[in-house]
Amino acid sequence: MEVKSANDNGVEKSPLRTEIEVSSVDERDVQALARLGKKPVLKRRFTFMSILGFTCTILITWEAELIVFTLGLTNGGSAGLVYSYLFSFIGSIAVFTTMGELASMAPTSGGQYHWASMLAPSFCKKFVSYIMGWLVICGWQAILAGSAYLGGNMILALAQLNHPNYAPKLWQGTLVYWGVMAVAILINTSASKILPKIESFILLLHILGFFAICIPLVHLAPEKVSAHDVFTVFENGGGWPTTTVSVFVGLLGSVFATYGTDCAVHMAEEIHRANVVIPWCMLSTTLLNGILGFAMVIVVLFVTVDIDSVLQSPTGLLGFPFMQIFYNATGSLSGASTMICIVIIMDICAAIAFLATSSRIVFAFGRDRGLPFWRTMAKTRKKQLQPDTAIPMYAIAVMAAVSCAIGLINIGSATAFNDVISLGVSSLYASYVLTEALLLWHRLRGTIRHPAQMANTTWRANELVWGPFHVPGVWGALLNAFAVGYGVIVFVFSFFPQTVRPDAEHMNFSCLMTGAIMLFAVGYYWIYARGVYKGPVVEVAPGQVE
Repeated sequence: MEVKSANDNGVEKSPLRTEIEVSSVDERDVQALARLGKKPVLKRRFTFMSILGFTCTILITWEAELIVFTLGLTNGGSAGLVYSYLFSFIGSIAVFTTMGELASMAPTSGGQYHWASMLAPSFCKKFVSYIMGWLVICGWQAILAGSAYLGGNMILALAQLNHPNYAPKLWQGTLVYWGVMAVAILINTSASKILPKIESFILLLHILGFFAICIPLVHLAPEKVSAHDVFTVFENGGGWPTTTVSVFVGLLGSVFATYGTDCAVHMAEEIHRANVVIPWCMLSTTLLNGILGFAMVIVVLFVTVDIDSVLQSPTGLLGFPFMQIFYNATGSLSGASTMICIVIIMDICAAIAFLATSSRIVFAFGRDRGLPFWRTMAKTRKKQLQPDTAIPMYAIAVMAAVSCAIGLINIGSATAFNDVISLGVSSLYASYVLTEALLLWHRLRGTIRHPAQMANTTWRANELVWGPFHVPGVWGALLNAFAVGYGVIVFVFSFFPQTVRPDAEHMNFSCLMTGAIMLFAVGYYWIYARGVYKGPVVEVAPGQVE
């Protein structure tokens, strides 16, 4: 199979005719990538099961619900946490099903910024695509830092649970944070070839760990709360004007536990049959993790008899009340510690996947000349012991270095670091909303063609043609519209503080941080990048099989 290239200015030499048959899966993958103007660089190592393990590891929904339990309990209470989780679950299904359609149409590591270039009006597509790239990179950078931060601080909280006289220091949290990052770097560089196998094993641990925690909690808990208290008692701990507003403020915790499935998109160029596997993987992950997460929420709420005492416990004050819940339910320090270790291990595994995902976005955006030092960011290296595996080593190094630098914030203020986590939600949901709104605009105008309409015609790079995964007709439009509406709600409330009149220490500065990053991106664009960044670079023609 031969793929004909484009000339230096990106003009295609030879478009692809759809009547040409492709004989193998690998050739179809190359052809699908060529339709986006890209040539294959990364090794395709992931199958459906391994990428499912990867995405489930990213979401770790039931684990994350335990970690951010305090947010929903403070604003919303037991009932608010239940209903906000269900709303988040339904919204996530809509968001990631719609993103699955985009991924099936254009399976590229660039994801949202590449889609924005395809979908935005011609007069602004370059600028919109550029800003989208920065939003996605900043969002995943924040998630990576947040995962390492939570993993490090859970280790310290576990030490405090076992040694009541121990008082963790912020600088100790940063040191353990760096330790978690070191593990992520080691796996992504030295063990990159076996990463798919590792993710398949982690998927098994993710599912078995759920039962290893739920069964002891249900069986051993000496007391349980009534169903009336779980499903009808709301709390407005933030002092908001209405309980409804309080519940939406507490929604951020459930959103944190149910977003990020687009990680599969950014691994697209390493997945076999990406235009089919990615959307089904995203939907399967959202459903599987969503169900496990809801079950965990219900179990923990039923075994938490005194919420206030749990929140005021030593581990609760450190931000992890679930540890005290485990100890109260089992009555065993060793048993509770074992259960807590499962959650910590899954969080560290998530950091590994976060680094892999974020580095692929930096690689893709560098390849399209959207970053400073883009030539370096776009390079891949083959390891001596793994000559058949090319990895974006420089992109991995940059994302890891930035994350380690962000860890220094924790030494000065843990609250300031929490704003970094909020930045991840606001940045990624901004990218979701914008791309899905553009898709809805094209869907309503009928400007996206079906593959059958392309018979006996020529393909050009980044043609708007539905992929194999597509929700047709009015149902697709309604799902798309709901995804956009839900995304707007999440984006707005991601900037809210936890209380109605916060002091400087408890203020949510993620709005300021998001604005500062966007100002930098816009400034860099007008000063330098607009002369270099032309949108996704057409490296090859859509290809012609000979």
